Amino acid sequence: MAFQPVFCRKRFVATLGIAFAVTVAILFVANFAFAQAPPPPPVKPSQILHTLPLTKFYDTPHPLPAGKPGELIRSEPFDEYELPPEVSAVRILYHSRSASGEDVATSGVVLIPSEKNPPAGGWPVIAWAHGATGVARPCAPSLVRNIGHGPFLSMYVDLGYAVVATDYTGLGTNFRNAFLDAPSNATDVIGAVSAARAAVPQLGARWIVMGEGEGSLAVVAVAEKQNEIRDPGYLGSIAISGLTDAKEVFAHSTQGPAIGMFTFLAYGIKTVYPQFQVTDMLTEKALALYEQIQQNCAETAVAQLPPAETLRPGSDNNEFVKQYFARNSLGQTQARGAILVISADADRTVPVAAPLIARMCKQGDRVQWERYPNLEPGRVIGDSARDQITWIEARFAGRPAPANCP
Repeated sequence: MAFQPVFCRKRFVATLGIAFAVTVAILFVANFAFAQAPPPPPVKPSQILHTLPLTKFYDTPHPLPAGKPGELIRSEPFDEYELPPEVSAVRILYHSRSASGEDVATSGVVLIPSEKNPPAGGWPVIAWAHGATGVARPCAPSLVRNIGHGPFLSMYVDLGYAVVATDYTGLGTNFRNAFLDAPSNATDVIGAVSAARAAVPQLGARWIVMGEGEGSLAVVAVAEKQNEIRDPGYLGSIAISGLTDAKEVFAHSTQGPAIGMFTFLAYGIKTVYPQFQVTDMLTEKALALYEQIQQNCAETAVAQLPPAETLRPGSDNNEFVKQYFARNSLGQTQARGAILVISADADRTVPVAAPLIARMCKQGDRVQWERYPNLEPGRVIGDSARDQITWIEARFAGRPAPANCP
């Protein structure tokens, strides 16, 4: 018999309301890449209390002892998150791979129901791919007391799922973060699922992946990687807001102040291609900001600079920039499994998402694209929860996935 998640309607509605309220204001929600806003105010002490310190748990020796992707390095129960008592958290540290194939360590967190027994076969798994938070070590969601999306993720735990949330390499661990690099982030997501099963044996073999913003690119990359991996437990992907190619992120950001987006992109390109010279892309003014983002998280590090004061002319023709854009052009490799794409009409990435979705459909991907009218990207994650749940339940029940490709 197919697993059916536990569902209490009254409790669900209350939890969904909390998730909706929080997701409206969570840091760097879905549309970080295209936000145009004045510089944020200085961080207040009350804001600092919402973060957790880096501990020895996140430290790794150099060189890192060899391990296979997804192999668990260590884990620890953790009870200092702002989560409902029905949710238990376990931090994980595991082996992953960088863009160049280097063995790296990645951190994350596993959330499971603490007051329920797992069903036969173990808890069904939702792998969570988060949106942009920055590139510095302290920017890991597992170092935020509510894990960035605590009420939203807790809602799924309350429904009977385990949530496996990677930080991405370099957020938490002492390696460089490959900002916006979908293949690298997808590798971290896939590895987290394997490591989580080693840390929490109650997890089952079947899983889906869901992400927003930067994570929406990662979940499509997961689906594309599954054509080669062929994990029988993988059931599909949900991409929420911000689904577009890195080249489109760059192009869209040139249309106005983009709160330091080019510095983050330069950092990601330098991570993927160490030979890349950041000075070939960024001006002197932008280089000062580039240094800041390596020490501080996005909401405190970014500043507003017009593109003309940020980019050197012709930087998009740099060979490493072009290679980075090419490897982050999705829809070039057929995806395995069903994909649900969720976006809001107010999301400024929607026009540039359409060509990507058209490519995916043309090559035979099974895509269902749902657009929600007049919602900001930060709201659609909560307001689409009922449709998310219906789609996820259908995947675990083995029902055919709908598609609405033209």
